[in-house]
Amino acid sequence: MSLYLDDAQRQEIQRMRASMRWRSEWPTWLLIAGVYGGWFGVALNAQALGMPLALGALALLSCWYMSLQHELLHGHPTRSPLVNALFGIAPLAVWFPYAVYRESHLRHHDDDHLTDPARDPESYFVSPERWASAGPTMRLLLALRNTLVGRVLLGPAFSIAGALRGVAVAVARGDVRVAASWALHLVLLAALVYWLEHRCGIRWFAFMFGVGYPALALGAVRSFHEHRAVADAPQRTVINEAGWFWRLLFLNNNYHAVHHDLPGVPWFALGTVYHRRREAYAERTGRFVVQGYGEWLKRFALAMVAPVVHPFAGHKVPAARVTRIRDTFARPTANDASNRLAG
Repeated sequence: MSLYLDDAQRQEIQRMRASMRWRSEWPTWLLIAGVYGGWFGVALNAQALGMPLALGALALLSCWYMSLQHELLHGHPTRSPLVNALFGIAPLAVWFPYAVYRESHLRHHDDDHLTDPARDPESYFVSPERWASAGPTMRLLLALRNTLVGRVLLGPAFSIAGALRGVAVAVARGDVRVAASWALHLVLLAALVYWLEHRCGIRWFAFMFGVGYPALALGAVRSFHEHRAVADAPQRTVINEAGWFWRLLFLNNNYHAVHHDLPGVPWFALGTVYHRRREAYAERTGRFVVQGYGEWLKRFALAMVAPVVHPFAGHKVPAARVTRIRDTFARPTANDASNRLAG
């Protein structure tokens, strides 16, 4: 569902939708060619490039591919989920089947329950019950995961473990669709690993842990504190005014509040939509606006960005406590009092 700031914005986006750029989606087609061409081009020339450089380039391209998968599942560049899936099922980023990611991510777009660990599959909060049952080591790891360094280093391991746990539960309850998605993914992954080893000289462990894991780590930079736990749903999602490199790598998903309001807007139009209404979006998000990922690095490299336990998931919260939580998660930065960041 699209949530417009007002009727004027709705009409403006309808005009943009009628443009040849939007109707043809040629930037997304060019992106598909660039991602696949770059990935396989690097793989085929891995020996000539040298393995460290090749693995680094493949990790970067695999992260870009995950951004492309995100675009595909949101209905671009075609209206056909099947056609889009054909461009997203290749296991270039190793760890997750496209179909499983698609289903999970679309559930994440239920903004009324955003960040609630019981409802939001992409929440980095945990329930009070999970915290209470965790041992000292797990509590430490969960706390470290809420720092930027910890999210990059440990976040992929948590995601992989969660995916494996999820498929085990799905198979145990007889979920044929999930089992079929994983079966297809594993067959394609085996074929890709065989090709990489015998044609490109890239061993399976180098691909999985020298490409797949670093790609997830790069993606964790984007997802670090994309959402905060506050009472007002529109104020839960960040606007990150990142530099051009990160915008291209993440396909403008740094303008995350705009994406959640307007999930049908293609990646190449998100920046335009945001900058035409920059102040309005700042107001809508409760000034949850960040001046690039370096802001998170300076503040939260080794400091927790948020509590591990969700402040009020699944509970009716007294108004006074909601105000305290909102204020805690909306302190102004030292260098820009107009931008409030979650503390």
